[in-house]
Amino acid sequence: MPGSVQNAVASSVMPWNLARAFVRSQDYPVLENQYRNGESQRSVLASNSRKRWRLALRLTPDRLQALREFYEARRGPHEPFYFYDVWETSPKFSYDPTGEATQGRYTVRFEGGWEQNVNFGLGEVSLELVEVA
Repeated sequence: MPGSVQNAVASSVMPWNLARAFVRSQDYPVLENQYRNGESQRSVLASNSRKRWRLALRLTPDRLQALREFYEARRGPHEPFYFYDVWETSPKFSYDPTGEATQGRYTVRFEGGWEQNVNFGLGEVSLELVEVA
């Protein structure tokens, strides 16, 4: 059908040693109107939330290099991949490097560019993963 957009197709899985460095947050999009008398009116914009994961740990040089290589292989935010949220897998904290297991698996992409800071031998990167499908 002309004009329709196909869902993102992931071709790789984020390695386990990198995936466990991310923590999840959820946003529930809401339209809010504030009135002068202090009242507000809210309405839901989506029936479910869009999940995000941000890098929460400082990385050792080898893990930092591995993350950089994975990021560049995906061409930054351009190519989607599978990410396992270990809190949702069954059994908990399990991981499937093939991407076949669907429990806890999300199709995500990187959000933003690569920004890195290294202090005392540990690297900090401000990266986020955004659910795309």
